[in-house]
Amino acid sequence: MDRNSVEPEISTIPGKRAQKWAEYHHQTAAPSTYVYEFVWDTTADATGPFCTDVDGNVLLDFTGHVAAAPLGYNNPAIREKFESFDLPDPTKIAGQDFYVSSDWPPESSDRPGPSELMERLTSLTDQYDMDAVFLSNSGAEAVENAIKICYARGGHRGVTTDGAFHGRTLGALSLNRSKAVHRKGYPEIPGIVSVPYPSTDADYEKRWATDGPGGNVLADKLDPERGVIDPDEVAYVILEPIQGEGGYRPAHPEFARDIDALRERYGIAVIADEIQTGLGRTGEFWGVDHLDLTPDVITCAKGLRVGATISRSDVFPEETGRISSTWGAGDLLSSLQGAVTIDVIREENLLENARVRGRQLRETIVDADLPGVVDVRGPGLMIGVEFDAKDRREAVVEAAMKRGLLTLGCGYKTLRLLPPLDVTEREIELGATLFAEAVEAVGSDQTVTATGSE
Repeated sequence: MDRNSVEPEISTIPGKRAQKWAEYHHQTAAPSTYVYEFVWDTTADATGPFCTDVDGNVLLDFTGHVAAAPLGYNNPAIREKFESFDLPDPTKIAGQDFYVSSDWPPESSDRPGPSELMERLTSLTDQYDMDAVFLSNSGAEAVENAIKICYARGGHRGVTTDGAFHGRTLGALSLNRSKAVHRKGYPEIPGIVSVPYPSTDADYEKRWATDGPGGNVLADKLDPERGVIDPDEVAYVILEPIQGEGGYRPAHPEFARDIDALRERYGIAVIADEIQTGLGRTGEFWGVDHLDLTPDVITCAKGLRVGATISRSDVFPEETGRISSTWGAGDLLSSLQGAVTIDVIREENLLENARVRGRQLRETIVDADLPGVVDVRGPGLMIGVEFDAKDRREAVVEAAMKRGLLTLGCGYKTLRLLPPLDVTEREIELGATLFAEAVEAVGSDQTVTATGSE
């Protein structure tokens, strides 16, 4: 498969093999979310954003495995490292209790492992004075440990935002405010306070700014004289710089400044959940880099291939055993992937590529003036396209797949586009064309009607 010339090629999708595979899968799979019956054939050709399914269909993948594959399929730099790495057995060790080396010296290892990965992460967060990392297995665990270390500093309350999604462990679920199904019937951490997440000017003025003593919803609650919450009881504020499941909504700049002011005034820790926005997806290494907000903790996963809770030494508990994980810091293969991913992003200047190609994709969609599209938003290659109706969004996802373009929904009626960070101009043009064709085709369907708002 030549990345410079390959294009989507579809016969029937889903084909007979994909349908049979999905049926086989569901014989033993617990009920979960499956967007469509696309079955990636890991033995077939794949490169960059292009992959092949079990029926031989070639597709353009603009889902990025929900930002978990920032460099697409079979990135040559990562493949080269894998092929040169004579894998030991086991590839996962009890990482919190043992150390592991794969090359010498550790500061310039050609086969980086957990230790080298943590060094890279502190380098990427040096502007926030972060110098310590706790590795885990997933984004939910990264969030779980972030709130734990903040609780350990003092306070029994946490602040989350409307529309938030932070993971599916019980602690992380307590912070979710995106869909009721995520939390329905489960016990929750007590003391969680929900506040609005303003994204637009109208959001900020109508839902966040107030005439109260603090000038905004949260500041009013924390006001020492007229508020209803003692600031000393608040352990953290957690937010996504751009909400993911909540609809790819970026934080309003003034909202971020207000949170930063409360952090400074009351010493409340701020957790930036970078599970989807981190690792260059927005055109900066961290989504919070776009905001006037200093985080005390950053959580990362997905594209990093492991979970990571990054902070300062004075935020992490001093006691050993206060946080721990059997496999977290001992996954040799995933740590190698994460470290090399960071290296490729740096060496190939992919932050700039994300900015340029993201602007190309946004402007192309906006200029097409597509039916039913009410907003196109997001920095870098984290693009949300909002429609006038949920059923239109669903129809576009299906129509795009039929044309060989993989997309995903988010929020109530928004579709997300997540090309790899090294996506080319040709690939953006190709994806935008397929997307426009799908939207135009759905636009002729008179059964689609506007329903509600995000």
